[in-house]
Amino acid sequence: MIETGSGDAADENCVFCEIVAGRIRSDKVAEDASTLAFMDIDPGADGHLLVIPKQHSADLLSVSPEDLMATTLAAQRIAKVMYTQLGAEGVNLLNCCGTAGWQTVFHFHLHVIPRYRDKSKDRLELPFEPGMPSDADARARYAQLLSAVV
Repeated sequence: MIETGSGDAADENCVFCEIVAGRIRSDKVAEDASTLAFMDIDPGADGHLLVIPKQHSADLLSVSPEDLMATTLAAQRIAKVMYTQLGAEGVNLLNCCGTAGWQTVFHFHLHVIPRYRDKSKDRLELPFEPGMPSDADARARYAQLLSAVV
């Protein structure tokens, strides 16, 4: 898998670019001029799918603002119908950026994951324990570091 790439052209070593080109089969859900949505082959819940820009970008840091917006809006449209068509009781929208951020395919994508109380349909669990507040001084330091350059 490729860990870097330009945001300009299809990458012949990228499985998602191959799906866009039609050289690898996918279970397509939706497509427009700039995005493609298809079912995830390793889903965390029933109906879990991916939305990608057709234009190759390695990750969240390199995707163009236009492709980011188009991909997010397509994900929102699909999330809305997961409630009516799949009986979802919630939806997670997830992006993984970089190896340490759990990214395994280096083509920007959003996971749209319907969530259910029925654990036979939903295999995801929280990766952290909510309700465990962090240190207030640490939060203030992080806020100061980030706000100085954002």
